[in-house]
Amino acid sequence: MNKYKYILMGLVIGLLSSCTYDFEEINTNPNKPTVGMVKASNMFEPILYNSANQWLQRTWYYNNELIQFTAFTGGVTRREHQYFLEDSRDWYGFWNHYATYGKNTNHMYQLAQKDGDKSLEAIALTFKVLFFSNMTDMFGSVPYEEAFTGVDADGTITPKFNSQQEVYRFMFEDLEKANEIYATNPVFEIPTMDGMYGGDMTAWRKFNNSLYLRLLCRVSGRPEMESGKKIAEILGNPGKYPVFTSNADNATVKFSGNDPYISNFGITSESEFTSSGRKLTRQLIGMTVQTDVNGNQIYEDPRLKIIGKKNNIKEVNPNDIWIGTKSGCTDQERSTVDRGTSWLNFKVFCRRDAPAIYMDYAEIQFIFAEAALKGSISGGEAKAKQYYEAGVKASMEKWSEQGAYSVPAATITATDIDTYLQSPLGSWDSASNKEEFLGNQKYLALFWIGMEAYHEYRRTGYPVLTIGEGAVYNDRVLPTRFAYPSVTMSTNGANAKIALEQMGGENNMKTPVWWSKQAINK
Repeated sequence: MNKYKYILMGLVIGLLSSCTYDFEEINTNPNKPTVGMVKASNMFEPILYNSANQWLQRTWYYNNELIQFTAFTGGVTRREHQYFLEDSRDWYGFWNHYATYGKNTNHMYQLAQKDGDKSLEAIALTFKVLFFSNMTDMFGSVPYEEAFTGVDADGTITPKFNSQQEVYRFMFEDLEKANEIYATNPVFEIPTMDGMYGGDMTAWRKFNNSLYLRLLCRVSGRPEMESGKKIAEILGNPGKYPVFTSNADNATVKFSGNDPYISNFGITSESEFTSSGRKLTRQLIGMTVQTDVNGNQIYEDPRLKIIGKKNNIKEVNPNDIWIGTKSGCTDQERSTVDRGTSWLNFKVFCRRDAPAIYMDYAEIQFIFAEAALKGSISGGEAKAKQYYEAGVKASMEKWSEQGAYSVPAATITATDIDTYLQSPLGSWDSASNKEEFLGNQKYLALFWIGMEAYHEYRRTGYPVLTIGEGAVYNDRVLPTRFAYPSVTMSTNGANAKIALEQMGGENNMKTPVWWSKQAINK
């Protein structure tokens, strides 16, 4: 990149990072960018790379801790695994993150329309749905229809909150609109700017429609959304709705490793990332390691050697086995639960060029597997098994590529995959409860992909988690949502209170979101 582009990117990053308040503040601050100040193409790179890095950060801090992939048991500076989540840091941080990128993608959309840039017009809609889907899935009802209209003559700085059902219908409309634009084969002007698909509009279209499948699956427990019918339509019409068909299609943001394109943990030390805090949990180890009747470890999920590292100190782990720490442990237990525990593989995750993945092909196969198992698409259990096994294969092949960076290097062969699919850990035929088995396997495949495992747990109830005695900060209830931050309650309180009434609960972390298993089974 030349010097001018570095300066320009720095300017736009500054504009993006300055959007640090909720919807209302963004709509009224005169220092925020307005249509005409920059081109849509100037906004694309900061949105892509900055959001991807924050995606990784939230995966590490929140998803992994809440859903028991890891637990920060080395101190009390972070206590997410104990459900200690604060208004000013956590609720506000998530709200601000999604509102900021929602605002900027909306701005990019307006600029793209003004510039006549159809490629970025479509991409902006895809990004908008990506960020808003996570916002509504974290908080429940959120502004969508009136969001960011404060700069319009007939707009408002106190937007109403749309129900989740309404938000999902709006998102589906935007995904349909984006798909239609992609179908016109627009040209991405500077392909080198696109660190995910290199300006390939067919690839972006596949991501758009794969995201559509994710959200249809999310609301599949609500019959009024008719998601099964739409999933069947997408599956049966690949010409109109192309989706991921291999790992080559994965929505992967690739960092070059050169400033400013550095992956989130690229300059993180090993002690900061692993041994000082976050350890692999008993939950994860229990789902990825097979033991005999005497408790001896006899087989492991091939992905485990890539995402994790054993503690090989003989004094604390004499048998050289995988040991997990206790998620939700009490402060008194901290001194004992970490003995000999395993941690994340620093060499794999903390590279300057380590990728960030918004969505992968394996998830598509798990969506189809569930739809077949439930009868939403044809094929029944036999077809569900085929989709499931394809999903596991895709997940393992994806992680095998990352295994090249482990020390020593690790690979997952075709034989390894076949062995797993015939083992007690991964055998479809051996599973007595296919729905639970599929939920558990999807949970494993969603490792390191945003907040998806957390979302899916609330939707399905799987895997069954053991809540530790130290998870007292939400009365030992795994957070069902994040509460609206106080700044939102103070600046747009009337609309927020109406939203809470519609959701049937208080502004806390115990009110279930609309599509969740808990809400549906009320």
